[in-house]
Amino acid sequence: MTSELSRAGDLDTLVAALAGREMVVVAPHGTVNTGLVTGDQRQIVSTSTDSGTSTGLVRQGPVRAKHLKTVRRLFVPPPGFEEGLAALDSGVVVLVGEPGTGRETHALNLLAHGVEEPVLVQVDGAVDLSRWKPRAQGVHGYLVTEPPDPFALRAWDLSRLEASLADAKARLVIVLANVPELIGVLEDHLGAPVVRHRLPNPRKVFTSHLSDGRTDEHACAEWLRFLEPGCFEELLPEGLPPRYAARAAEAVLRSGVTEGAPCAEVLRGLVRTEGAEIVSRARKDPFLLAHLLSLSVYGGLSRDVVTARAGDLVRLAGREGAGLLAMPGPPGGPNGGTRERALSETLRALGAHRVRCPEEGATELVAFFWPAVGEVVWEVLCRDQTDLLPLLHAWLADPGLEADRIERAGRAVAAMATATDGRSLAHLRGMVLANSVMGPQVAAWGLGTAVRSPATAGAATELLEQWSVATEAPLRETVAYACHPDHGRIPEAWALPLLRRLVENLSDDADSLSVVPVITTALMRSFQTGDSEARALVLGEMSDWTECDGALGLLTAFVFPALAGTDPVWWSDRSLSRAGAVPNTVRLVNHALNESESFAGMRDVLVDWCSKADGTKRRARALDEILDGLVAARQPGFLLWLLAVGRGPDTMPGKETAVRALAEWRSRTPIPKTD
Repeated sequence: MTSELSRAGDLDTLVAALAGREMVVVAPHGTVNTGLVTGDQRQIVSTSTDSGTSTGLVRQGPVRAKHLKTVRRLFVPPPGFEEGLAALDSGVVVLVGEPGTGRETHALNLLAHGVEEPVLVQVDGAVDLSRWKPRAQGVHGYLVTEPPDPFALRAWDLSRLEASLADAKARLVIVLANVPELIGVLEDHLGAPVVRHRLPNPRKVFTSHLSDGRTDEHACAEWLRFLEPGCFEELLPEGLPPRYAARAAEAVLRSGVTEGAPCAEVLRGLVRTEGAEIVSRARKDPFLLAHLLSLSVYGGLSRDVVTARAGDLVRLAGREGAGLLAMPGPPGGPNGGTRERALSETLRALGAHRVRCPEEGATELVAFFWPAVGEVVWEVLCRDQTDLLPLLHAWLADPGLEADRIERAGRAVAAMATATDGRSLAHLRGMVLANSVMGPQVAAWGLGTAVRSPATAGAATELLEQWSVATEAPLRETVAYACHPDHGRIPEAWALPLLRRLVENLSDDADSLSVVPVITTALMRSFQTGDSEARALVLGEMSDWTECDGALGLLTAFVFPALAGTDPVWWSDRSLSRAGAVPNTVRLVNHALNESESFAGMRDVLVDWCSKADGTKRRARALDEILDGLVAARQPGFLLWLLAVGRGPDTMPGKETAVRALAEWRSRTPIPKTD
């Protein structure tokens, strides 16, 4: 054992990380005395055993017996509790864990274990433990939380402490917040047992509080038995701290266990209360509010995304002087006056946590314990802080290039629209026309989601109708993106007429034509991702477009070969099972073959159909019906296909079929009369 650190840099880093941490005591239904003692509690003067001189006032006081009784009764031993008991035999144990996870409750139960009516004392973390000593008798255990410099205590100080505690028949637990490598360095530095605090099982904590709040244990058991599938996991997710599990139990008790309140109803009430409290807390701190909004949008993504987007919001608010979020600071940046704080502290204040990633080496994610809190955030802010809406839309317009971030921003737009009964959609025009590259896609996600909500469907549909014929290209581009099934999925019955209107209103200028790739992608993705009914709607609409001249007909010719090359099995099944399918397919194939620019693509798809049908009776029969229809239609593009395949090598798929079809074609061609 060594009493000094081998690397001074490690010690400096750890001390810096630990400095300034606030003490957080998690003790449901009670309060541990962690501050200045007043009233009938005593302040005890401790005298150093080394020098015999007074060290001044030592702030410490007894843990209330009533509170201790409660935390012992409701205590659920976390993993490693037995290890901690064994380590405490030495007299001093260091317990390391994240604040807000029940560390102090764990420590109190370690100290009280095995004693019917223990007397425990809480000692202020600022006390110099190298000069402190326990009372001579009458105290079973001491709890010290978050000393600012745990490395100020040396191995010889620890030895003296252990001796004085043994004489007093008492034990001591020092609680520290965890930072990387702290445990190993502390073990080397002190040679004392260091125990890692881990979260207790949230379901056991929940059940403990639920049972404690009811005399009718049968009613509790019945409520647990009839939970909706998956709801318990949502109510008590993995990693939920004890105090949140206790709140969940209290919410169930308030709803009435005997009445059999549904879990989903309990969760809604719990989330509404939690969300309102978090917003109220964050309103007092622009830094916290920015992170709350960022979590409400990007929760579930990496912590770097959440913190970076919170910083973007703060800077944007600083430039625009936007109410609650404006944080004027000294020269050098709009965020200059904001106190830096640890991410863990921010997450605790917002009811959020780090999410473990199953993939090794993956970026750490952050999210609310109860994700539905984000919906409550929008409801409260959109009701009480409408002045923030322009700023929030400007912020959401630039989420970055990643698809998941664009989707999150768009869903936030839809959430604000729902919270305002569609009124916030008025801000979308400015978002789209603000020269933001991603603005149209974000707005499209918002509209594509809003059209499916009864509260916002009318306003969203009206905007889509107006913008489909707007003169501004970004507005039309937004409509095209909104019709894309990967941007909220507007039903095909609504999307297809919008896409048609967009194409019919195309002009020759470059800005207008820039929307064409978005339209074609929307059509192809609607077909590729849709079910059989959705595909039939797309093909039916495009079949009508073949009768149109200009851009609509040309677009159909270009897009159809891509659709026809998707899922050959579906095409053959459709041809044999759906009335009118073959004539529809024949019309679209001929239309693509008749256009010189799309002929090659359609030619290759027909050859592929022939290849896939070879040796399969059902597909061969479906293909024969389509080819018979093509022969009967006698369109020039199909004749070119027959001739091209007929001239191909004998191994070319469809060669035999093309020769036979060409013979049929010629047999139906009348022989010209000669004089």
